[in-house]
Amino acid sequence: MNLTEKSAYIKGLAEGLELDNTTKEGKILAALMELVDELAHAVADVQNDIEEIDEDLDYLNEYIEEIDEDLDAVEEFLDEEVEDDEDDDWDEDEDEECDGDCTNCDGCDCEDDEYFEIVCPSCGETVCFDQELDPENLICPACGEKFGCIVDEDDYKKLEE
Repeated sequence: MNLTEKSAYIKGLAEGLELDNTTKEGKILAALMELVDELAHAVADVQNDIEEIDEDLDYLNEYIEEIDEDLDAVEEFLDEEVEDDEDDDWDEDEDEECDGDCTNCDGCDCEDDEYFEIVCPSCGETVCFDQELDPENLICPACGEKFGCIVDEDDYKKLEE
Protein backbone atom coordinates (compact mmCIF):
# COMPACT_ATOMS: atom_id res chain seq x y z
CA MET A 1 0.00 0.00 0.00
CA ASN A 2 1.45 3.39 -0.98
CA LEU A 3 1.15 6.63 0.98
CA THR A 4 -1.95 7.97 -0.80
CA GLU A 5 -3.75 4.69 -0.23
CA LYS A 6 -2.78 4.72 3.45
CA SER A 7 -4.00 8.30 3.77
CA ALA A 8 -7.35 7.38 2.21
CA TYR A 9 -7.62 4.38 4.54
CA ILE A 10 -7.07 6.57 7.62
CA LYS A 11 -9.59 9.10 6.31
CA GLY A 12 -12.13 6.30 5.85
CA LEU A 13 -11.54 5.05 9.40
CA ALA A 14 -12.13 8.57 10.76
CA GLU A 15 -15.36 8.91 8.79
CA GLY A 16 -16.45 5.50 10.10
CA LEU A 17 -15.96 6.73 13.64
CA GLU A 18 -18.22 9.67 12.86
CA LEU A 19 -15.94 12.17 14.56
CA ASP A 20 -17.52 15.49 15.39
CA ASN A 21 -15.62 18.20 13.45
CA THR A 22 -17.14 20.95 15.58
CA THR A 23 -15.23 20.00 18.74
CA LYS A 24 -11.64 21.04 19.40
CA GLU A 25 -10.39 17.46 19.13
CA GLY A 26 -12.40 16.80 15.97
CA LYS A 27 -11.04 19.94 14.29
CA ILE A 28 -7.45 18.91 15.08
CA LEU A 29 -7.97 15.37 13.80
CA ALA A 30 -9.64 16.62 10.59
CA ALA A 31 -6.77 19.09 9.98
CA LEU A 32 -4.16 16.38 10.61
CA MET A 33 -5.91 13.98 8.22
CA GLU A 34 -6.05 16.70 5.57
CA LEU A 35 -2.33 17.43 6.11
CA VAL A 36 -1.46 13.74 5.84
CA ASP A 37 -3.48 13.52 2.59
CA GLU A 38 -1.69 16.56 1.08
CA LEU A 39 1.75 15.25 2.15
CA ALA A 40 0.98 11.83 0.66
CA HIS A 41 0.04 13.42 -2.69
CA ALA A 42 3.13 15.66 -2.64
CA VAL A 43 5.41 12.69 -1.94
CA ALA A 44 3.73 10.73 -4.74
CA ASP A 45 4.36 13.63 -7.15
CA VAL A 46 8.02 13.80 -6.13
CA GLN A 47 8.38 10.03 -6.60
CA ASN A 48 6.88 10.30 -10.10
CA ASP A 49 9.29 13.12 -10.94
CA ILE A 50 12.23 11.03 -9.70
CA GLU A 51 11.13 8.07 -11.83
CA GLU A 52 10.97 10.32 -14.92
CA ILE A 53 14.42 11.74 -14.13
CA ASP A 54 15.81 8.21 -13.72
CA GLU A 55 14.42 7.25 -17.13
CA ASP A 56 15.94 10.39 -18.68
CA LEU A 57 19.29 9.64 -17.03
CA ASP A 58 19.26 6.08 -18.34
CA TYR A 59 18.62 7.40 -21.85
CA LEU A 60 21.37 10.03 -21.52
CA ASN A 61 23.86 7.48 -20.18
CA GLU A 62 23.21 5.20 -23.16
CA TYR A 63 23.56 8.17 -25.51
CA ILE A 64 26.84 9.24 -23.89
CA GLU A 65 28.20 5.70 -24.21
CA GLU A 66 27.37 5.75 -27.93
CA ILE A 67 29.08 9.13 -28.33
CA ASP A 68 32.10 7.86 -26.40
CA GLU A 69 32.38 4.84 -28.70
CA ASP A 70 32.14 7.10 -31.76
CA LEU A 71 34.75 9.44 -30.29
CA ASP A 72 37.08 6.50 -29.64
CA ALA A 73 36.74 5.48 -33.29
CA VAL A 74 37.51 9.04 -34.44
CA GLU A 75 40.52 9.31 -32.12
CA GLU A 76 41.83 5.97 -33.36
CA PHE A 77 41.42 7.11 -36.96
CA LEU A 78 43.17 10.42 -36.27
CA ASP A 79 46.00 8.69 -34.41
CA GLU A 80 46.56 6.48 -37.45
CA GLU A 81 46.56 9.55 -39.71
CA VAL A 82 49.07 11.36 -37.47
CA GLU A 83 51.34 8.31 -37.42
CA ASP A 84 51.15 8.10 -41.22
CA ASP A 85 51.93 11.83 -41.52
CA GLU A 86 54.86 11.57 -39.10
CA ASP A 87 56.32 8.72 -41.13
CA ASP A 88 56.04 10.78 -44.34
CA ASP A 89 57.27 14.15 -42.98
CA TRP A 90 60.77 14.39 -44.46
CA ASP A 91 61.34 10.95 -45.94
CA GLU A 92 60.42 11.88 -49.49
CA ASP A 93 61.53 15.51 -49.46
CA GLU A 94 64.84 15.10 -47.67
CA ASP A 95 66.93 15.08 -50.85
CA GLU A 96 65.05 17.93 -52.52
CA GLU A 97 66.49 21.43 -52.47
CA CYS A 98 64.66 23.92 -50.31
CA ASP A 99 62.89 26.64 -52.27
CA GLY A 100 63.11 29.11 -49.42
CA ASP A 101 59.40 28.84 -48.62
CA CYS A 102 59.55 26.11 -46.00
CA THR A 103 58.39 26.71 -42.48
CA ASN A 104 59.94 23.63 -40.92
CA CYS A 105 63.68 23.69 -41.45
CA ASP A 106 64.36 20.48 -39.52
CA GLY A 107 66.02 18.11 -41.94
CA CYS A 108 66.03 20.32 -45.05
CA ASP A 109 68.98 22.03 -46.70
CA CYS A 110 68.11 25.47 -45.30
CA GLU A 111 70.60 25.04 -42.54
CA ASP A 112 73.64 25.48 -44.74
CA ASP A 113 74.99 28.90 -45.58
CA GLU A 114 72.88 29.45 -48.72
CA TYR A 115 69.82 30.65 -46.81
CA PHE A 116 68.87 33.14 -44.15
CA GLU A 117 66.55 32.11 -41.34
CA ILE A 118 64.19 34.48 -39.58
CA VAL A 119 61.35 33.92 -37.13
CA CYS A 120 57.97 35.21 -38.29
CA PRO A 121 56.83 37.93 -35.88
CA SER A 122 53.18 36.86 -36.21
CA CYS A 123 53.21 33.09 -35.79
CA GLY A 124 56.75 32.28 -34.60
CA GLU A 125 57.58 29.87 -37.44
CA THR A 126 61.09 29.84 -38.87
CA VAL A 127 61.13 31.18 -42.43
CA CYS A 128 64.06 30.49 -44.75
CA PHE A 129 64.94 32.73 -47.70
CA ASP A 130 67.89 33.27 -50.01
CA GLN A 131 69.31 36.32 -51.76
CA GLU A 132 66.78 36.04 -54.59
CA LEU A 133 63.96 37.17 -52.28
CA ASP A 134 63.56 40.75 -51.11
CA PRO A 135 64.03 40.62 -47.31
CA GLU A 136 61.90 43.73 -46.86
CA ASN A 137 58.84 42.05 -48.47
CA LEU A 138 58.71 38.53 -47.04
CA ILE A 139 55.48 36.57 -46.68
CA CYS A 140 55.28 33.86 -44.06
CA PRO A 141 54.14 30.63 -45.75
CA ALA A 142 52.64 29.39 -42.46
CA CYS A 143 50.34 32.30 -41.61
CA GLY A 144 50.46 34.46 -44.77
CA GLU A 145 51.51 37.55 -42.82
CA LYS A 146 53.77 40.06 -44.64
CA PHE A 147 56.87 41.24 -42.81
CA GLY A 148 60.35 42.46 -43.54
CA CYS A 149 63.85 42.28 -42.19
CA ILE A 150 67.15 44.00 -42.84
CA VAL A 151 70.04 41.95 -44.20
CA ASP A 152 73.54 43.37 -44.09
CA GLU A 153 75.24 43.52 -47.50
CA ASP A 154 78.23 41.68 -46.06
CA ASP A 155 75.93 38.76 -45.37
CA TYR A 156 74.78 38.78 -49.01
CA LYS A 157 78.42 38.74 -50.11
CA LYS A 158 79.08 35.70 -47.92
CA LEU A 159 76.28 33.87 -49.72
CA GLU A 160 77.82 34.61 -53.11
CA GLU A 161 81.23 33.26 -52.12
